Amino acid sequence: MKVDEGAWCPPCLNQQAVFAGGCQPALLLGLVFGPWTVRSRTAWALLRSEKRPTVSPRFQKELHVHLSRRPSVDSNDNLNTSGVETHTVASGRSVPNISEIQNRIKEILSKYRNGVWLSKIAQVYEETYREELSTTVLRQLEHWPHVCTVEKVRTGDQTYRILYPSKRIPPAVKSNTEQDQASQNVTPSKAGPVLKTSREAESASCSSDFKQNVVNILVKYPCGLWADALPKLYQDAYQRKFPEGILNNLQLLSDVCVVDYVSNVPQKAILYVKTQSCTDENLNVTEKVQIPDGAKATAEQQHEESKEQYPESISSVPPLVIPSEGPVSVLVIDVNNPNELIIRYVGKDYSGAQEQMEDKMKAYYSKNSTASQITFPSVGQLVAVHTEEEAWLRAQIISVEDKRLKVYCVDHGFSEVIESSRVCKLHKQFCSLPFQVAKCKLAGLEVFSDDPLVLKAVELQAYHKICAVEILERSDIPVFVLYDTSGEDDININATCLKALYDKSFELNLQVDTLYTNVRVTSILSDGNMYCQLPSEGLSKLSEVLQKIEYYLLHQETSEFNVSQPYCGKICLFLCKGKWTRVEITIIHSRRALGVRFIDTGRVAYVKVTDLREIPSQFLREVIKIPPQAIKCCLADLPPDTGMWTPEAVLWLRDNVMDYAEFSMQVVKQDGSKGIAHIYLFAPEDFPNMDRSINRRIINADLWKHQKDVFLSVTPTGSSSTKVTGDAALHLNQGRLEKSDSLEPAVESRGVESATDVPPPLPLSEVGGFMDVYVSVACHPGHFIVQPWKEIHNLEALMEEMILYYSMAEERPVNIGTNKLYAAKIENRWYRVIVKGILRKGFLSVYVLDYGKHEVISIDKVQPLLDKFRKLPFQAIKAELAGVKSQQWSEEASIIFRNRVEKKPLVAQIQAINESTNSWDRKVVTYLVDTSIPDTDVWIHDFVCQSLAELSEAD
Repeated sequence: MKVDEGAWCPPCLNQQAVFAGGCQPALLLGLVFGPWTVRSRTAWALLRSEKRPTVSPRFQKELHVHLSRRPSVDSNDNLNTSGVETHTVASGRSVPNISEIQNRIKEILSKYRNGVWLSKIAQVYEETYREELSTTVLRQLEHWPHVCTVEKVRTGDQTYRILYPSKRIPPAVKSNTEQDQASQNVTPSKAGPVLKTSREAESASCSSDFKQNVVNILVKYPCGLWADALPKLYQDAYQRKFPEGILNNLQLLSDVCVVDYVSNVPQKAILYVKTQSCTDENLNVTEKVQIPDGAKATAEQQHEESKEQYPESISSVPPLVIPSEGPVSVLVIDVNNPNELIIRYVGKDYSGAQEQMEDKMKAYYSKNSTASQITFPSVGQLVAVHTEEEAWLRAQIISVEDKRLKVYCVDHGFSEVIESSRVCKLHKQFCSLPFQVAKCKLAGLEVFSDDPLVLKAVELQAYHKICAVEILERSDIPVFVLYDTSGEDDININATCLKALYDKSFELNLQVDTLYTNVRVTSILSDGNMYCQLPSEGLSKLSEVLQKIEYYLLHQETSEFNVSQPYCGKICLFLCKGKWTRVEITIIHSRRALGVRFIDTGRVAYVKVTDLREIPSQFLREVIKIPPQAIKCCLADLPPDTGMWTPEAVLWLRDNVMDYAEFSMQVVKQDGSKGIAHIYLFAPEDFPNMDRSINRRIINADLWKHQKDVFLSVTPTGSSSTKVTGDAALHLNQGRLEKSDSLEPAVESRGVESATDVPPPLPLSEVGGFMDVYVSVACHPGHFIVQPWKEIHNLEALMEEMILYYSMAEERPVNIGTNKLYAAKIENRWYRVIVKGILRKGFLSVYVLDYGKHEVISIDKVQPLLDKFRKLPFQAIKAELAGVKSQQWSEEASIIFRNRVEKKPLVAQIQAINESTNSWDRKVVTYLVDTSIPDTDVWIHDFVCQSLAELSEAD
């Protein structure tokens, strides 16, 4: 297919409508998707190998086809450098006057004969002249007819504008009523110059000779002629161009023909030559033409039948619905700005369904292309397009020029100029799938949608990538957070693009072999790495901005700035020790509890959503542009045999350096790949004595002796006992693992938690009664875990409280013993657990009492379980399925059972309760019923028996 060099890509395609537009000439024609590779046709195109979700070869090929129609984004460009260069060029030149701006716009439009979208003209202008085009000028364009012509294109509830050179007057789409009103309301004295010129041209073109020529054509079509076919027949017959504007006002021909409108579109009309003698003073036509009886009715009937088989309007296609289940992925096919990304959904019901439809189109049109040929194409008509890649695609006609049509591919998001012979009517069987092109907004970037640095960052990070999606808002234009999952770590694209706004003058750039004073260590991690703050211009600016915000919020109702839509990567304010600080949301635990990172100290914590505040809009750019003011560091030249940091070493470092503002720091190495500086740290009075540095002092301290291995052995009867090298009891004292000096007898470390310290047992329904449950774990029919459905809300509330408490609380001494209750941090959440055994290398085997899972965790992840967290009964209930014979369950049967019940709400009918001394060890025998299907109850034991029978038959 040939690409029209004068066209631009459409601004968007919403869920129900297609917009007109074209594609910029292709520059980048190379991309690597998994095993499928396409070579670049340009020397500077960038080839990247990226990990992608599984996509079929057909879909991969389509990616390449679209990519070849879009200019490349050079990933080697530095965002900030680009911005600085642009600013320098602009500031070095004088501001152009209005005449110069108008001439420049004329020059741009002369290169785009098919028009350019108003939303794109500012970008083209800036790329061409290295200057921004103000919004004031954009608003004035409609009032500069000597510079350009503005065509309004209305699609659905939205109106878009296309600019053409001033000599071209785009066709106006008006109904008969509007035309009549316009002709009645605009008098010659009040009509503008453009309108006068247009009317004079129309009047001159409707001469008697012209009308006679029209009559001569119409007499050859006694059954009527479509109005939009008249211009070509006229030009072929008389070798003259059909006058512009006539089709928009067919009443000018009413004295020589009957105009039968079949829709609100003026060109959608059938012309019949008049049967009576025409006695118009300006036209001496006396011949009579007899229309056969029923000719008009026959034409209309044929048109209706054709319209039913081959719908032409986009209203015949259902709207696109945002995926509601499972993980969502999208392909970003164009980036207009962060508020207008053009996307396609990837998945079985989207890209997969589209591929199947296009396969059917190819089979259908290979047999019916002749019968489906379009005789009189019209703007807005839905068609099937035969591409040079031998594919058949759905499209909409956006312009007609002789035998060439400009079409917009509604499922792929690009425009093409194509020969009319390669276009067919779109059969109704291909109208059931919604148009696949949609658009979205990126959360957090709405305010910066016009910033060129942000726009370039979005293109670099997202353009033509398949991204995972977090849906924040489902609306006509949904709000997304996009993630690039092609590498080892998932990249939050929204947060990454926000960093393009960083002011480099505020960045902390450390120099090797340089001494820095007044250094403050703000955070120390468990691996010995730390975050440091240095006096800097950025830190001073940040303090100034936060003070202004504090003063502003003192006079405002702060509840107005509550965070209503939290998401990972969002920058907020948090009140810490009476001062507002910047935090970034890193984890969404629940509707109440969030994990955050303090941007300027490196500290992490869990906070309540209600404690966060939005940054006031007038301060937003100032806050965002300041880079993080904490630098990640590590102590240099530690002996390699120190190995992993012990809890003792971490606590010693915290006690000796945290929150002291008078340290000196000497940088000896920069590790750019890890973003970490290797430093020597000194108290002010100790510099430059290297032996008194923190580095040497921590080496000399007796802090690096790792605890000997301890492990759990299991007796044949299944009861557990603990073998410990050295003394029997272990202590975790402020995070340190110590041997006990026999303060407690060894037997107590293996004793059961006292009855007064455990919650009351969970109430169960009586035998034979029904109970709503949630299956949290399913191993096989002989062992699964259920939770009472009515208590799930209380459990979630408890989990939130534990997260908030333990994330903010200081570490406390812990006496580790088997069969005792603790709070344990597992995958960033805190759970109630019982220790089942002490393993090698400082690990513990624990049982999660509310979820029924067994986990292995590090011993430093354990904290005492407070009394207030012991009130709610343990929620995990061990269960066995009733109605099936107890047996050794095969792997296949276990998988079938697990997939059927795990993570699902069901109804349990308890048949027996096997009590135990410990509430977490009792077990119920129960039926399970799935009531999710209307009017049908599925008994799980029947399903299991049927599955076992099928497996036996297969064997």
